[in-house]
Amino acid sequence: MTEDNVNPQKARKGLSRIFHAGGYSIEGLKAGWGETAFRQEAIIAVILLPAAFWLGQTWVEVALLCGSVILVMVVELLNTGIETAIDRIGTEWNALSKRAKDMGSAAVLLSLLLCVGIWLAALWKFIHV
Repeated sequence: MTEDNVNPQKARKGLSRIFHAGGYSIEGLKAGWGETAFRQEAIIAVILLPAAFWLGQTWVEVALLCGSVILVMVVELLNTGIETAIDRIGTEWNALSKRAKDMGSAAVLLSLLLCVGIWLAALWKFIHV
């Protein structure tokens, strides 16, 4: 690998590295917004995150409610990253590519089930108190 091929971010230090990393993160969120599933989850998060402060009775409950919603979005971004990397390698059908994409999708499903379970438990507690 020549020096021309090295990512310039690797040579940055201190605040410059943090500033540039933040910019890359914003670009990642913009790219995520282009994905329908992430956009839907983000719109739902705009409703659920404030609702968590109303529904949660302790800081732990609020943290679990908010954290479960944010976790879904994090896993969705990671799944999109996996799918994008696989598609960069090649768009033809491949058993390993399918496996990687299916596992990413399964991770999203598990995060959604966790989120729904936490919210249902909180609602159950709220209704029966």
